[in-house]
Amino acid sequence: MTSKGEIEEKSSATTLDDADPALESNVVRADSIPPDDTICQRPLMRVNNPLVIVMVGLPARGKTFMGLKLARYLRWIGYATKAFNVGEYRRRNAGIQKPASFFDPNNETAMSQRRQAALDALRDMNDWLKGEGDIGVFDATNTTRERRDVVFNFLASRGIRVLFVETICNDEKIIESNIREVKVNSPDYKELSMEYALQDFKQRIEFYKAAYEPLCSDFDSRRSYIQVFNVGQRFIVNNIKGHCQSRIVYYLMNLHVRPRRIFLTRHGESMLNASGKIGGNSDLSPNGIKYANALGDFIASRKDELPGLKVWTSQLKRTIQTAENAGLEFERWKALDELDAGLCDARTYEEIQEKHPEEFARRDQDKYNYRYPMGESYKDVVQRLEPVIMELERQNNVLVICHQAVMRCLLAYFLDKPYHELPYLKCPLHTVIQLTPQAYGCKEEHYSFGIDAADTHRPKPEIVDLARSTSEALSTLPQAD
Repeated sequence: MTSKGEIEEKSSATTLDDADPALESNVVRADSIPPDDTICQRPLMRVNNPLVIVMVGLPARGKTFMGLKLARYLRWIGYATKAFNVGEYRRRNAGIQKPASFFDPNNETAMSQRRQAALDALRDMNDWLKGEGDIGVFDATNTTRERRDVVFNFLASRGIRVLFVETICNDEKIIESNIREVKVNSPDYKELSMEYALQDFKQRIEFYKAAYEPLCSDFDSRRSYIQVFNVGQRFIVNNIKGHCQSRIVYYLMNLHVRPRRIFLTRHGESMLNASGKIGGNSDLSPNGIKYANALGDFIASRKDELPGLKVWTSQLKRTIQTAENAGLEFERWKALDELDAGLCDARTYEEIQEKHPEEFARRDQDKYNYRYPMGESYKDVVQRLEPVIMELERQNNVLVICHQAVMRCLLAYFLDKPYHELPYLKCPLHTVIQLTPQAYGCKEEHYSFGIDAADTHRPKPEIVDLARSTSEALSTLPQAD
């Protein structure tokens, strides 16, 4: 056993290293890990040295929920991120529907299979990080100091930085909700009765409790970690290094699991929408005013379901007029303004093709990263929307009245869409999209009110060469009715 505060550690004879003797010499000091990442000008943000977020905690404490949320957020801001769930490896190797006794720490056969599953996940994650990956999420209980030492040594010896995230929960209501809503519906209990699943899973938790050793400053003072108590009531943060880890900590501090609904809608049709022009700052059209009125009726009809509803708009006239005509009190966010089209603002696509054909083609080649002359890119919009996402995660019920590019960026976050799909997500005018966060994702529902509006969705053309013809460039323009 290592002494208090000691960082140079070797694994005991019963660690994961048993399955890989070559790992026995892979022992490093925490302060020898390479420095934090720098950002490169690439389609995705990159890190010089990969990072792994190692989840820690008893079952039904929200580890997978938190790990998947982190992975989704990190992908959205530009890091190649992937979660590796050891439970999936265990089910693949040892089969499903294992009884609680499989998780008894005295069950040596089962312990060997579980160690092998963890090692397989580590190896796969390491291979992925050596290739395309930036950040891995190692989703497992990792409840013993011995197991965490093995994971740390495996990763750190390969130049991979490690951040432990421990979820600690003693709120029985949250634990019971997690068990009923998530765990008893897992493949481990497929086609088994709810009563059996509840009893068996609670016994599984007891086996984990018997061996549980939380992170603590006596043994982990030089490691990077954050402990999250009762899904955000309290935090302990230790030895956080660099920009990326700081962003992760800040994000975790904004999460909650209270039931809520998020409504996303574009403003009512504007006069520039009706004339086929992009951007600008025009007033609502007559149909846009009709939609605003219908939106107000829609929200009023659900008032009792949406206590404390907050309404956010951009600082552009068409979103403000939509909220005003809907009879809603609202807050204005500069960050919610539409993507700035620069020199191409308030022009039709035909005009842009005529005056700037090469710019038009370059945007079609890489719409996410392309920046309009004197304007913005979708990547720029994602970066300025990060504070909005943080506040959305803190809030309960929110209605966001925004713009096409902004709504695409917000949807991509909540629905976990990759960056190359983001600029082509369909966000039609006069439609409300309701998002209901759930255990491992969001439920998506659409509402429309039968009020005509211009079609502003332009799919990517097949031909994006700089030398393409005008007809090829304009081949996917929306057609007027």
